[in-house]
Amino acid sequence: MKILLVQNTDYIKRNPGQQHHLSELISLRGHEIRVIDFEILWKSEGRREFKSKREIFRGVSKIHKGVEVTVIRPGIVKIPFLDYLSLFYSQKKEIERQIREFKPDIILSLGIVAYLAGKAAKKHDIPFVYYWIDVSHRLIPAKFLHPLGRIMEKIALKKADKVLTINYRLKDYVINLGSTPEETKVIGAGVNLENFDPSISGSAVKAEYGINDDDIVVFFMGWLYQFSGLKEVAIELSKVKKDYTHLKLLIVGDGDAYNEIRDIKEKFGLNNQLILTGKVPYEKIPEFIASSDVCILPAYPDEKIMKEIVPIKIYEYMAMKKPVVTTPLKGIMGEFGNNNGILYANKPEDVLKIAIKLIKNNKAEFEGNKARKLVENYNWNCIADEFEGVLNEVQQKSK
Repeated sequence: MKILLVQNTDYIKRNPGQQHHLSELISLRGHEIRVIDFEILWKSEGRREFKSKREIFRGVSKIHKGVEVTVIRPGIVKIPFLDYLSLFYSQKKEIERQIREFKPDIILSLGIVAYLAGKAAKKHDIPFVYYWIDVSHRLIPAKFLHPLGRIMEKIALKKADKVLTINYRLKDYVINLGSTPEETKVIGAGVNLENFDPSISGSAVKAEYGINDDDIVVFFMGWLYQFSGLKEVAIELSKVKKDYTHLKLLIVGDGDAYNEIRDIKEKFGLNNQLILTGKVPYEKIPEFIASSDVCILPAYPDEKIMKEIVPIKIYEYMAMKKPVVTTPLKGIMGEFGNNNGILYANKPEDVLKIAIKLIKNNKAEFEGNKARKLVENYNWNCIADEFEGVLNEVQQKSK
């Protein structure tokens, strides 16, 4: 089967998400995958140019060796705001080109550009699957465009032969937005239980970053959004650092809030108690998680972007037998509930207190064991089976 995936984020540089895992796994099963993406990180990591040229990246592999995913990146105007406008023009043009040249059996799309993908699919009588891993219009940088983005999502939903969501909270959301309940299905996130194995040692990471065996390590990984709550956690660390000299906050990743967190480190003299690694290779992530005692997701609980989602990192934390302290995000609470290795803090400032309490009461290992037991049912291969089955079903119905 030939599958064209259309998305409005960077497929190559962004951390592996749902689409990476599933694309690579079904590619290994013989399906041909092409991805149209967007150089969303051009401001910080791209070339300095007014207008970028179309690029093709062949044999892209982020997780599994031997994968042959081809990524096509249309050119854009590299001026803030105009980059998104030019994206719509260039992606529309590229989708039509791929329909002519690649002749996809199915078009799969994530994000706002599903509007373009859905229109093109209907025009050429190609089955269209709309995959929701978040509420995309809330991610548009210009907030005044959120209502327009929501309208585009609604139109794309009407054009979809199948709508997939990453959890039940999102399923309810898209049905309320106009998706047909009978054609809306949950295919949850997963974890590679072989790669995220609790027996993996974190000793090399500890040695590299000056972490002692008697240190308490609180860990976060991922894109550092302004609403991630990490600035609040860092400030809270500065308040308790004298009482807990062995407490360390290890943050892996980069993003919008990185410089501000670094400034907090310098301002409050956190020195080796706040460790900022920047981005690290994905294959090294299990070692970093292994070096920690408690993992956290301290995002603002009232942040709309976070309300309906369950980040894949949660499953990876849990697979490594680590307890997770998070704010009461509705998607996570709906997916995991209580008594499954996840503890809830009312606000970002409270996350550190609960993590310390877990360690002081010798409950971290107990909660970590519960977390691992739960996610043993979330194997990526099983989820890929389900995903492949949906694609086959949609293709057969279109014949």
